[in-house]
Amino acid sequence: MRTRTENTARVVVIGAGMAGARLAARVPDVTVIGEETHAPYNRVLLAEVLAGRYAAEVIALPPAEVRRGVRVVRIDREDRLVHCDDGSVVRYGRLVLATGSNPVLPPLRGLGHAMPDGVHAFRTLDDCLALRASVRPGVSAVVIGGGLLGVSAARALAECGAQVVLAHQGEHLMERQLDAESAELLRRHLESLGVEVHTECRVRGLRCADGAVRAVELADGYELAAEITVLACGVRPRTGLAQAAGLEVRKGVVVDDQLRTSDPYIHAVGDCAEHRSTVYGLAGPALEQADVLAEVLAGRPARYDGTRALTRLTLNGPDDPGAGALDLAAFGDSRPLPGDDVIRLADATRGAYRTVVVRGDRLAGGVLLGDLAAVGTLARTWQDDAPLPAETSLLHLLTNDGGF
Repeated sequence: MRTRTENTARVVVIGAGMAGARLAARVPDVTVIGEETHAPYNRVLLAEVLAGRYAAEVIALPPAEVRRGVRVVRIDREDRLVHCDDGSVVRYGRLVLATGSNPVLPPLRGLGHAMPDGVHAFRTLDDCLALRASVRPGVSAVVIGGGLLGVSAARALAECGAQVVLAHQGEHLMERQLDAESAELLRRHLESLGVEVHTECRVRGLRCADGAVRAVELADGYELAAEITVLACGVRPRTGLAQAAGLEVRKGVVVDDQLRTSDPYIHAVGDCAEHRSTVYGLAGPALEQADVLAEVLAGRPARYDGTRALTRLTLNGPDDPGAGALDLAAFGDSRPLPGDDVIRLADATRGAYRTVVVRGDRLAGGVLLGDLAAVGTLARTWQDDAPLPAETSLLHLLTNDGGF
């Protein structure tokens, strides 16, 4: 097949997700190539689309010029060319990998290369729309995975009227962000929405009939009826293009403080990038990386030192969407080490919970549920890695002004 080579673009971005779109808005003379046919959108709000709270167009990002529905199949580093599946070849001066991540598909019996009807990942807008189309009141749904994504999906499905079971292998929900006490409050809130929660629960496989899922099989032999199954088992950086091009890849595509890969003409940002041995997989760090890289590409001094990310989640109440909501914020490491100070305040009547971990003279992390009035000051102090004033009472860290 004869290919056509397009004029040199100073910057070519592979991936039109949140990081790629952010970069496109800040860099002139840029070509963005994206596999999805949709315009760039805010992936953080997919659960709101699933719940029916937002229409798909509401979560669109500011317009950006994107070649949609085009997949890059090969990078030619020697000639600085990008080969696409539509036969086009794009020349680059600088190339940016913003390829994102893929959902982890667990090795379950009954889950082959083609997913059975009723089995859904929950990563893209197409995933979300397909899941939304399949949900009806009373349908039995099982969400596998109790991290942030699984909790969000379970809540959204429950709001659609589904009979939801959340199956999580860990000891408690959202163990990357929450301690046991706050996870228990989250569990109770989900149960108030009608979600049946099982922790320390290992899924063995899917029972299918006529090409469609019928049940989720647990390791203890018990079955959970499932007309819909959502796989929310985490994500894995998309590194195939980088590996094939001979770039350094570990967990993700390895980058330095200027977001450069092992090839100085190629950068990486977002879910696919590994910086100082960390792959974030979160929107906040992806956007921060894109902002830093925009400065680097403009020739201005800039460096990325890592992101201290805050996790926020709001779960609506069981009846009135405006009442009984649970607000959650988590930052840093809420699991104390020997020698750490832990300050905890709990109000079971109001469903409020606050805890912070102090390591030396600095905040190591914290969790707040219910009343988040103190989260702004606490999060800023933690994000700045600032020492706590000597006169600050540890208890005052959990007051509404953070003690400052």
